[in-house]
Amino acid sequence: MNTSAREEEWAEWMRRALDGDGQAYQRFLLAVTPHLRAMARRRCEQFGAPASEAEDVVQEVLLAVHLKRGTWDTTRPIGPWLSAIVRNKLIDSLRRRGRHVDVPIEDVMETVASDDEAEDAMNRLDAMNLLERLKDPQRDIVRSISIGGAGIRETAERLKMSEGAVRVALHRALKKLAALYRGEEYRSGRGEDE
Repeated sequence: MNTSAREEEWAEWMRRALDGDGQAYQRFLLAVTPHLRAMARRRCEQFGAPASEAEDVVQEVLLAVHLKRGTWDTTRPIGPWLSAIVRNKLIDSLRRRGRHVDVPIEDVMETVASDDEAEDAMNRLDAMNLLERLKDPQRDIVRSISIGGAGIRETAERLKMSEGAVRVALHRALKKLAALYRGEEYRSGRGEDE
């Protein structure tokens, strides 16, 4: 079976899985895992990472596929979406271990066009999940200014706050979002409030 036919079969299983077909999802995972493993090994070799790193990357990729499967655009090919996840998880893994990673532009170009929409959807979902972890009024302030494009004055008037209080709350909210994004809050054991 050629690559495009194989990927179309995977895509069809994933579409059915997204519609609630558990058996199709199981077939998808069983079929795609050896491909992910081979891809992870090639990427580990390419980046000079130990081969043992590949299996950890595969496990992280499978988890990401499971958690982010709703972000895959069913009208787009599934292969580039999977490749992007493998590449990103390997880079994340290497960075966690303190390695600097340079990704050759040629490696990225083949998937950039097809990855952009899936990546944007995943980033939007991640951002919305992070925003939900903020408390009011920080959440409202970030939505108003950073997402809605409102100004400090307009936001302050709407929330019946001073402009200074909005600026301070925005600064603290963005700092908290950055910490949540990097996972610092979990590693350091800090609570919700700083």
